[in-house]
Order: sequence, then C-alpha cells, then structure tokens
Amino acid sequence: MAKRILLVTGKPGSGKTTAILKVAETLKAEGYRIGGMISREVREEGTRVGFEIIDLNSYNRGLLAHIGQQIGPRLGKYRVNLNDLNRVGVSAILNAIMECDIIVIDEIGPMELFSEPFREAVLKAVESNKLIIGVIHWRARDKLVDKIKSMNDAEVFDLTLENRNDIPKVILKKAKNYLLERKSGT
Repeated sequence: MAKRILLVTGKPGSGKTTAILKVAETLKAEGYRIGGMISREVREEGTRVGFEIIDLNSYNRGLLAHIGQQIGPRLGKYRVNLNDLNRVGVSAILNAIMECDIIVIDEIGPMELFSEPFREAVLKAVESNKLIIGVIHWRARDKLVDKIKSMNDAEVFDLTLENRNDIPKVILKKAKNYLLERKSGT
C-alpha cells in the first residue's frame, strides 16, 4: 500500500520547500488540485529578517515571523505572527482539505506549532484521506510531530545537498502511486 503522508526534513538551506514545490507543480500540471501553505524567507539587503506564508490556492500572503514583529511568541530573534499564521496558513490547510486533491504543508515546525488552530488544521489534514506533501522541521520535538512521523502511512525523507535532486523524483513517484491506488479503490 502506498504511503499517503510524504514529508521532507533536513537542515536549513537544503532545499525542502523547493523540493515539495517541484512535486506539487508537477502534480498540478497533471490536473490535480493543490492547496495548502508554504513558507518563504523574507530577506532585506541579503539578510533573512523573517518568513512569509503563502496560500497555494488563493495566493494570499501573510507574515509568519519577523525580527521587527512586536507581539507574539518569540523564537530566537523572531516573533511569530499568530494572526497571519491563522488567517493565511490555517485557512489554506482547511480549504485544501475540502477542495483539493493534495494538501501541501510547509512547514510543521516550532514557529507554526505555537498556534493551536494550526495544530488542529494539521491534525484534520492527517486524519483526512488526502495526500499530504509537507515539511517537518529537522529539530521539531513535539507530540503532534511524533504522532505524524509514527503513522503507518507516513514516510519521512531526509533531504541533503547530495540527494536534493533525487528526493523530489522519489516523492513524486510515491505520490502518483498513492493517487492511482486511491483512484482505483485499492
């Protein structure tokens, strides 16, 4: 039986978001409806100052965290913007559960896990029968992360600079296998 929850982990800068976006774009080009959220670095003059979140369906954007953010939980030099995370990220996941074939979640990590609505949305996605392609922060230690990683239909890929061109192909093949099994009812 093909795995349904395909997750990438790896050190910062290894290309996790790029990898899952390659898979998502290929599947979208093949006619599948893709939804969910991705995170991108925000840079000013070459220096990372924060992260934005983008809804893959509506292209709504929000600020996940920023060094200039005045309120919200602190993680290192950043403060997490729970309002935008819930408004953009959580709604993107919930909409993908209802409207899409594939749910993208980038990322399940320390910043996002400050939000209880985010946790609930991820749990709903995991409990759905939808294909999930996502990123788990390489050092995330959390009950939800442990639960997802230990699920029978979950597989985690450790992305490195050496394998980052191959892993998207592997995930794409596994995603297609799941989608074909689901379509044929096996």
